[in-house]
Amino acid sequence: MEQVKKIGISLIYTICFIIGLTFIFSIFNYFNIINDTIFKFIKILIPIISIFIGSFLIGKKSISKGWLEGIKYGLIILIIMFLFSIIFFRNNLSLKIIIYYSILLLTSTTASMIGINFKKIDNK
Repeated sequence: MEQVKKIGISLIYTICFIIGLTFIFSIFNYFNIINDTIFKFIKILIPIISIFIGSFLIGKKSISKGWLEGIKYGLIILIIMFLFSIIFFRNNLSLKIIIYYSILLLTSTTASMIGINFKKIDNK
């Protein structure tokens, strides 16, 4: 039950960051504060930053094996994103999407490993 609670809280943080950052940058794009080229880059960067934050929190709350916690969390996020993609956007699985999901999984794993190391620094 503790594991489900940790993942649930991190998922809430990740989703809130995705929604919040998307809203902020959409307003910037609407008022032409940022151009389309930068907005396309930011659309890719927002989930990476959000998953990094959620996975960092998972790692910070974990006891050991931060890489495994990051992979589990990353796979949960990727399954959710893949289902959203198929249901709402009817996207097919392409090489570009596989590379993007791989980057997200790598980000999740790395952030969780960093988070578990920060926990050890705080406890000393």
